[in-house]
Amino acid sequence: MTLSRGKFQLPLILFFSLTSMSAHSDKLDQAIKVDTATNNTAIQSQKKIDNLSNQAQKALAEYRSATRQTETLKTYTSHLRELIKSQTEEKTSLQQQLEEIETTQQEIVPLILRMLDSLESFIQLDLPFLPTERQQRLSLLKDMVVRADVTNAEKFRRIMEAYQIENDYGKTIEAYRANLDINGNTSSVDFLRMGRVALYYQRLDGSETGFWNRETKAWETLDSDYRNAIRKGLRMARKQTAPDLIIIPVPAAESAK
Repeated sequence: MTLSRGKFQLPLILFFSLTSMSAHSDKLDQAIKVDTATNNTAIQSQKKIDNLSNQAQKALAEYRSATRQTETLKTYTSHLRELIKSQTEEKTSLQQQLEEIETTQQEIVPLILRMLDSLESFIQLDLPFLPTERQQRLSLLKDMVVRADVTNAEKFRRIMEAYQIENDYGKTIEAYRANLDINGNTSSVDFLRMGRVALYYQRLDGSETGFWNRETKAWETLDSDYRNAIRKGLRMARKQTAPDLIIIPVPAAESAK
């Protein structure tokens, strides 16, 4: 009986062993599956994390770009505000200038006419030098002031130019040749202008020398002693000789009235 139990005991043990190995194998497979699933889950989670990280980086870059654009727009908007403010002030200034121009246009015409009348009176009362040239300039100005195609600004400029020319006469000496009528006799003579102080003449042959008398408003002859001095003055005015001292009669200044 003992031997008989021994015969059946071995297969039974082997059966239990196989069963135990099979159960252990199932647990191992399950563990591997769990581990694989965990790894897959971890991989998926990492992918999600990486994706979220990329999205976060992209969102941060977009935020920074938007911030820079916002600052740029703020700066540009501030500049536009200043520009609009400046343009508004300029517009107001231009409107005021236009209103002033209308007033100025009304005032400048009488001023131009008064200046022209004063210039004519001044020439008439001045020494009678370059009479043709000065009267021609005055006639051109008179014709110009009544022309509609010439602006008031141009009229004013031309009159001021004439005043400047007349003003320059007082600071220069000049020699020129022209005809002179003395006692009904017209002769070609040399004139010597000493600023606006005195005006002399001398016949071309030097036979007669004279000056303009402010008081009598007439030409008067000078003593022959002044002939060489006037001749030297003519040469100096023409820059034919170096400036030098000359002794010539100078009319006394008119007393103020």
